[in-house]
Amino acid sequence: MARRYDCNDATDRTTGLREAASAVRRGELVVLPTDTVYGIGADAFSAEAVADLLEAKGRGRNMPTPVLIGSPNTLHGLVTDFSEQAWELVDAFWPGALTLVTKHQPSLQWDLGDTRGTVAIRMPLHPVAIELLTDVGPMAVSSANLTGHPAPEDCDAAQGMLGDSVSVYLDGGPTPGNVPSSIVDVTGKVPVLLRAGALSADELRKVVPDLEVAN
Repeated sequence: MARRYDCNDATDRTTGLREAASAVRRGELVVLPTDTVYGIGADAFSAEAVADLLEAKGRGRNMPTPVLIGSPNTLHGLVTDFSEQAWELVDAFWPGALTLVTKHQPSLQWDLGDTRGTVAIRMPLHPVAIELLTDVGPMAVSSANLTGHPAPEDCDAAQGMLGDSVSVYLDGGPTPGNVPSSIVDVTGKVPVLLRAGALSADELRKVVPDLEVAN
């Protein structure tokens, strides 16, 4: 039976975050608010939990799960060949709606799907999400919807789709909107905008002027 906690209530928030952290450590799924839409999350280093996440969404391994982190410092243990331009993007837009596709450390024991040695990684601008991520470490997080359905902007919508496949729901109220994060590939010499979302190419070029836009 799924448990749900109102994170706008101080006592419920404390209990909910503790229960969500315990659930993640047990390899279970949780739903959490972010600065874009609600996400369904699992321990990034538990292949079984990530597989459960993909199954709950009805999503295949060909669409790997992004990773959320609670601090830019966490990047040092996760990524490799991270360029100066990539760090400039982090400094300018994290926490926030910018996802970076980068090469991950080959020694990492995780299975996020068919990633071909890369990971899509982001630090969200939401206090509940950051507190949970700071406690449990990197989480595999995807939008908390069934594949093919709209990404949820409130906890009711997420719970209506995912039900008891999730152990803990953290209800932070409505999200600011359903505009997804922008995705920039920083694996090459020049950053490439793969998806324009909350951040436009013009905004990103103020930091990395040579940004290219994928066709």
